[in-house]
Amino acid sequence: MPYVNIKITREGASSEQKAELIAGVTRLLQDVLGKNPATTVVVIDEVDTDNWGIGGESVTVRRARGS
Repeated sequence: MPYVNIKITREGASSEQKAELIAGVTRLLQDVLGKNPATTVVVIDEVDTDNWGIGGESVTVRRARGS
């Protein structure tokens, strides 16, 4: 039973986009590894940009600076 955890910043991904991610990842696991879609679990976690850091800074700070 594959378990896939997708983490994205919380910036307005629509329900349709998230559904497309779930379906696409499930298809990919079926096509590449022969995994059963009925037992494939996909979880999307949306993280505030204040809680996501790169290079010692939050994404919020980096984006405000234009990085």
